[in-house]
Amino acid sequence: MSERVTPRQILSVAEITAADKAAIAAGTPGVVLMERAGQAVVEEIVRRFTPRRAVVLCGPGNNGGDGYVIARLLKARGWPVKVLALAKPETGDATAAAAQWDGETAPLKAPVGGELVVDALFGVGLTRPLTGEAAAVALELADRPAQVVAVDVPSGLPGNAAQPAGPCACAGLTVTFHARKVAHALEPGRSRCGEVVVADIGLADAGARLYENTPDLWLPRFPWPSTTAHKHARGRMIVVSGPAASTGAARLAARAGLRIGAGLVTVLSPPEALVVNAAHLEAVMLRPFETDLELETIAEQMDAAVIGPAAGVTEATLMNLLALARTGAALVIDADAITAFRGDSDELFSVLDRDDVLTPHPGEFERIFPRLLASSPERIAAARAAADRAGAVVLLKGPDTVIAAPDGRAAVNLNGSPWLATAGSGDVLAGFIAGLVAQGMESFEAACAGAWIHAEAAAGFGPGLIAEDLPGLAPPVLRRLYEVGG
Repeated sequence: MSERVTPRQILSVAEITAADKAAIAAGTPGVVLMERAGQAVVEEIVRRFTPRRAVVLCGPGNNGGDGYVIARLLKARGWPVKVLALAKPETGDATAAAAQWDGETAPLKAPVGGELVVDALFGVGLTRPLTGEAAAVALELADRPAQVVAVDVPSGLPGNAAQPAGPCACAGLTVTFHARKVAHALEPGRSRCGEVVVADIGLADAGARLYENTPDLWLPRFPWPSTTAHKHARGRMIVVSGPAASTGAARLAARAGLRIGAGLVTVLSPPEALVVNAAHLEAVMLRPFETDLELETIAEQMDAAVIGPAAGVTEATLMNLLALARTGAALVIDADAITAFRGDSDELFSVLDRDDVLTPHPGEFERIFPRLLASSPERIAAARAAADRAGAVVLLKGPDTVIAAPDGRAAVNLNGSPWLATAGSGDVLAGFIAGLVAQGMESFEAACAGAWIHAEAAAGFGPGLIAEDLPGLAPPVLRRLYEVGG
């Protein structure tokens, strides 16, 4: 890349609060930060809307202070603006901002009316359910999100959680500051925010280890081939096939690994499935194996291995995984290979290392991390705890896929596509990840890149997508990435 782009962080409420305090301590007054925040929201509004009757809803805290700034700046641009205040300002900065507003102010009451509503009632720090008029207004706004611009978050959505504790507004546009918060990244909070714009108001890096999963995070280390590359230098990957009636999933993963750039990809097949696999493979190679010890011997020369897609929840799958773990190959463990360790996950974790990747959907996650998801405040915390416990990378699938490393790094996929809700798409994802690992990409970054490319490919195809399409959709995505960062 021509210049290094900093990965985009996702912050907790404590981290953004600390960043605000650090800026103030360094000499930037809070009222200046509030002015910058209000100006940023106004710029996004005027970029999207022509002047119309606007109602700005102001709460008693600094989120409400931002609202008073927004009302003043919109009025200065000729917009007809009215403020509806829930209560008098309770902070010094909000009081100062309210003092500069010289337009109409009335008590908050539903319905709020207006052709555009700016929701500045409560920000990311809210931890209690909305009540009274605030709750009634939030329910009204939930029914008209296209006319709502939220300041920081839609009111009622806690910044550290994706799940509202009670009534919650919805917005067509949310303008937040410095970085996304957890509520902007995870469902159902993300859907309530509509389009999310992150505005720079001059805060310093918060030092967080949670990121938006975008190419900025991993593209500088993507394993593009050199001019002297050959197939052996581009990585050797294997996929363990299931029995004769369950071979398609392994072939999907193998084809995905080849498309993502692995130089040599081989399906390792039980003898009874050999003819079925041979009839469907071309550039992907095929080798038989009968025992876990034979599998181990073959895998010793490999860089990455996929095990689990349609492998069968059997003792053989369990023994095959343990055999692969004794080799130098990095493992991508999916589907049946996860479920095979239900009730004995400690045995699985004892053979994993930080180069291995687990790719469970929530049901599979529950089987090896019982009650962890239900007892965690949200999916990010659950995935981080799981990665720490397993000593490996964990990719928790979903519309808001979370990737976590055992060292505490984590990323949330924001380009998830509903078209991926089709049989076999997870097998392709496993192949993408293994193909990148085989080429020497660090496993956390490979999992992030694989998830992003997987979703981007699906979004580019749209309705009618089936898993067989996905490997062939990767090259156009890779070409765009190469043009930016190759």
